[in-house]
Amino acid sequence: MVGKISKVKQSVKKTPASILEVRVNGRKESDVLRIHAQKLLESNRLLRLEIIQRKKAETALKKSELHQKELLLQSRKMQEQLRYLSHQLILEQEEQRKKISRELHDEITQILASINLYLADLKIEAAANTKGLSKKISHAQRLVQRSVKIIHRFATSLRPTALDDLGIIPALKTYLNDFTKRTGIQIHLKAFPEIEQLNIIKRTVLFRVAQAALANVAQHSKATLVTITIRKLTKYVCLEIHDNGKSFDVESVLATKMNEHLGLIGMRERVEMLGGSFSITSSPSRGTSIFAEIPSPMGRIKLPSVKKFPALLY
Repeated sequence: MVGKISKVKQSVKKTPASILEVRVNGRKESDVLRIHAQKLLESNRLLRLEIIQRKKAETALKKSELHQKELLLQSRKMQEQLRYLSHQLILEQEEQRKKISRELHDEITQILASINLYLADLKIEAAANTKGLSKKISHAQRLVQRSVKIIHRFATSLRPTALDDLGIIPALKTYLNDFTKRTGIQIHLKAFPEIEQLNIIKRTVLFRVAQAALANVAQHSKATLVTITIRKLTKYVCLEIHDNGKSFDVESVLATKMNEHLGLIGMRERVEMLGGSFSITSSPSRGTSIFAEIPSPMGRIKLPSVKKFPALLY
C-alpha cells in the first residue's frame, strides 16, 4: 500500500502544472455554464408565465369588452321598450277616452234626449188630459235609471270609489257582481282580510290587474268560471287569477301585437313598478292563469317611477 502511494506521488510530480491548471479551469467553466443554463431555464420559465398571464389578461379584456357591448345593447333595447311602452300608454289612454266619449254620446245623449221628449209630451198631456200620464212617467223614470246605471258603470271603470272609501275587497266584490251580471261568467273570490292594510297604490295595482285580466276573459277566453285568490306569502302578496277558458300560446302572444289588445304589458308594468313579478301560464287542459306578486310590507313605499307612469295607477 505504501508503495502504491509513493508511485502516485511520483506520477503527480512528473505531471506538468499547465495540465493541472487546464483541468481545474475546465471544471470551473462547466460550473459557470451550468449556472448560466439554470438562469436561462429560470428566465424561460418566467417568460412563459408572463406570456400566459398576458394571454389571460387579453382574454379577460376581450370578455369585458363583449360584456360591455352586451350591456350597451341591452340598455338600448330597454330604452326602445320604454319608448314603446310610453307610446302604448298614450295610445291606450286615447283609445279609452275615445271609447268613453263615444259611449257617453251614443247612450247617455240618446237617453237624455228621449227623456226630454217624454217630458215635453207630459207637459202637453198634462194640460189636456191625464190619460196615459202615469205610464209615460214610469217610462221616463226607467230611462233615468238606465242612464244612472251607465254613468255608474263608467265611473266604476275609471276609478271605483269603494276602492278608496271601503277597500279592495268590497271594490272587487262590487265589480265582480256587475261583471257576472253583464257576462254570465261565475267568479269565486278568496282574499285574506289583512290585504286592506296595503297602501292605496298596492291595492290599486292589484285591482287593476284583476280588472284587466277579467276584461281579457270576457273578450277572448270563452270561460264559464274564474277563480281569484289573494293570499299572503312570506315576503309577498300573491294575486292568482285562473279561468277555465281556451288557452293561447303565451310566448307568441307576447311577441306579437295581440299583446296590445290583451293589455299584458300594462299588467306586467304595474306589478314590476312595485318591485314585484308577473307571469302567465296557459294550456289546453287547464285554461289560463295569471300570477302577480308584490312586496308584502303594508307600510308606505317610495315610488320614483309613479310620476313617470301615472296612468298605471288609475
